[in-house]
Amino acid sequence: MSASTQVTERIPHRPPFLFIDEIVSETPDGLVARRTWRAEESFYQGHYPGAPITPGVLLCEAVFQAGALYLARAAADAPGGRGVPLLVKIGDARFRSPVYPGDTVTIEVKKRDLTAGFFAMSGTMKRGDTRILSVEFSVAWKAPEASP
Repeated sequence: MSASTQVTERIPHRPPFLFIDEIVSETPDGLVARRTWRAEESFYQGHYPGAPITPGVLLCEAVFQAGALYLARAAADAPGGRGVPLLVKIGDARFRSPVYPGDTVTIEVKKRDLTAGFFAMSGTMKRGDTRILSVEFSVAWKAPEASP
């Protein structure tokens, strides 16, 4: 199974809103993924022209997608595991260094707690040994519903 197939078989995200290239490793308590930010991605045209950096909200989204990948594996192992990840809480996001076009980052998510169907997680992003971002978040795994 290719790296991108491994990702797209687990979560509903698709380009241009898929920010994980591959799963690097998994444990019972977390997941490590990788992403290369490509210079041709359209958001760089406006953020910022002539001096592009990756928007922080997209960096967070990459971490949340890594969390969704982790939860998808756990849900697949549970009876009736079909569903989609829904972000329910974001806290204590800290940005330490910008990400530029062409940068490859490693994203690590860890499960902290499961309470009343909500998975509390922590996530970090690094470029080599440089910490880019840390964020705490919670996700619910919800059965898909038809759109109104």
